[in-house]
Amino acid sequence: MKNKTHSGTKKRIKVTSTGKLMREKAGKRHLLEKKSSEKTRRLAGEVEVAPQDSKRLRKMLGI
Repeated sequence: MKNKTHSGTKKRIKVTSTGKLMREKAGKRHLLEKKSSEKTRRLAGEVEVAPQDSKRLRKMLGI
């Protein structure tokens, strides 16, 4: 039987054309009023997934 892609993971992780796994930083969804502008700017953008997690995430994405 075929493996199914983990639907929660496919919403959170993007795969680049070179094969890198990219994710959003945590902490920019709510309670932003008390966080400094410096902190919210630092949380912007995407970062590469940690190498320790990438093997497991690739399996969850079916790559």
